[in-house]
Amino acid sequence: MVGHLGEAYEKWVHQPIVTKDGPRFFANDFCELLTRTKWWVIPLVWLPVVCWLVCISTQRGLTPTEAALAVVGGIFIWTLLEYCLHRFLFHIKTTSYWGNTFHYLLHGCHHKHPLDGLRLVFPPAATAILCAPVWTMFKLLSSPSTAPALFGGGLLGYVTYDCTHYYLHHGKPSKGYGQILKRYDLNHHFKVQNKGFGITSSIWDHVFGTFPATQVSHISR
Repeated sequence: MVGHLGEAYEKWVHQPIVTKDGPRFFANDFCELLTRTKWWVIPLVWLPVVCWLVCISTQRGLTPTEAALAVVGGIFIWTLLEYCLHRFLFHIKTTSYWGNTFHYLLHGCHHKHPLDGLRLVFPPAATAILCAPVWTMFKLLSSPSTAPALFGGGLLGYVTYDCTHYYLHHGKPSKGYGQILKRYDLNHHFKVQNKGFGITSSIWDHVFGTFPATQVSHISR
């Protein structure tokens, strides 16, 4: 069990096993099923929710233009949330049994098995749990009419993030921005794990000083 690794866990989890097979988490088949998610489940589940949230804002008085601006604002807020979650939660330093176990289930397994396609996107049940405090924050920071569309934008940003992340690991972008992002993500996994926390953009890595000084020079897979 990873929990027993103690201080050695940090080094161990960042020594990736490059195979498409991942480990089994639970003996119970139902619990195990909840940890495995195909990428297309993410837009299938959450895009209708995004549309519903935007509709609520328009029903509460926002014009289509105002709703669209709120969505764009939510997407921008998501880019910061993406960075903060990845840096401060997904890469939290742990040494205790339960800390190591929690981190491995949350994000460590992804670093240990970066090609496991069924544990790359976030399971909808886990996303729903994380949505609760984020929705509360959006309600506190905006008006009742703006909050749903703003949150919908954040959720749309999340869907874009998860689908992009999957593509970077399993797609083969040959040029353009996709290739830049893939190289950036590979650098985070295989070279400098404590920098390069942006997935869809490196903007916040530049802002907060975590942009890696050196990066992989080519894509080998």
